[in-house]
Amino acid sequence: MITTVVIGGSFAGMTAALEIKRKGKELHKVILIDKSPVFLFIPSLIWVPLGRREIKDISFKKDAILKKKGVDFVLAEALHVDPQSQIVYTDKGEFTYDNLVIATGPKVKYDVAPGVEEYTHYIGNPNGAMKTRKALEEFKRSPGPIVIGATQNAGCMGAAYEFLFNIEKWLREQKIRKKVDLYWITPEDYLGHFGIDGMPMGEAMLKSFMKMFNIHYRTQVGVEEAREDGVVLSSGEVIPSKFTMLMPPFIGVDFVTNSPDLRPTPTGYVPVGDDYRHIDYSNIWAAGIAVNVPLPFTPGKVPFSSPKTGYPSDETGKIVAENIIRVAKGEAKLKKKAWGRIPGLCVMDAGKKEVLLLSTSLFRPRTFAIMLPNIFYDINKVLLEKYFLWKTKRGLSYLP
Repeated sequence: MITTVVIGGSFAGMTAALEIKRKGKELHKVILIDKSPVFLFIPSLIWVPLGRREIKDISFKKDAILKKKGVDFVLAEALHVDPQSQIVYTDKGEFTYDNLVIATGPKVKYDVAPGVEEYTHYIGNPNGAMKTRKALEEFKRSPGPIVIGATQNAGCMGAAYEFLFNIEKWLREQKIRKKVDLYWITPEDYLGHFGIDGMPMGEAMLKSFMKMFNIHYRTQVGVEEAREDGVVLSSGEVIPSKFTMLMPPFIGVDFVTNSPDLRPTPTGYVPVGDDYRHIDYSNIWAAGIAVNVPLPFTPGKVPFSSPKTGYPSDETGKIVAENIIRVAKGEAKLKKKAWGRIPGLCVMDAGKKEVLLLSTSLFRPRTFAIMLPNIFYDINKVLLEKYFLWKTKRGLSYLP
């Protein structure tokens, strides 16, 4: 029997584990190690601070479905790996593997600038989303300027854009919009770059949104310092703020950086080829955010990163699973698809409106790319959430 250990149980890890077991059946033993007992649909966290979703609405315990599908689940924190002895060390013991899949997701670099951790809010995890909800309730009683955006080296601009437009709508619903100067700050070279070198008509569309909603914006700026009463930009400008939400950069998790034999990049990601196999170890693979994704373009005067979203994470989990099965069968030809060649499929919420981003590949060159606004209702975002939770709860990892 071939034993595969999967580290991480979010989009990429769940998909890889379920697909390896589904395709490998009794010949493959799959162990998924994760420090969280629940699966969380992270894209919907933007709605939690505003009360449109509760955490329980977008999460579920994963042990039952994994057991039903034949995957062993270990609730533990993976500490490091020794590729020579093929042992993963955790706070619950040691695990020997034939194949290792690293799908550990990100760590948030809050110390990107002074004051970011102390004085700004972050909506990318349940704790941060709930703290943001509490802060907004206090903000209603004494409104003032708001700053929303991303810091230098950030890659998750899309979620920050979504939160911006949802906040604008929330301010109108609370009947305090006229009391609030709303600012958007971003390291992007232009509005709608998204870390993917933009989409056709994207900049023009977002400029029109900013004008329509009376949102002030600054591009090509970083954060020098976050303060209790404002944000100091790399341009020297100081923007006053009574509420600030920023997306900091993502970096690799401690499991990777504490495993020097993996040769992680300076930002803590795993170096792999287009088949998601480690460049040095033929039995180590990476999927999802853990994958190192070099930028195919040069950012402007302020650095930023590429986005690592749920759809590419899910796809890389499937590719890794397929390749592990092929290797076990003695096949030499592996499936290859670089992160930047995975199709772009994203639904950006814009405050109960939405924008569909569709392209033949995430990075240029693309044979087709389009941004479609839906000004009536964010039905596709809601449907995507319901569909993904439905298929994941049932372990239907092979579905798109």
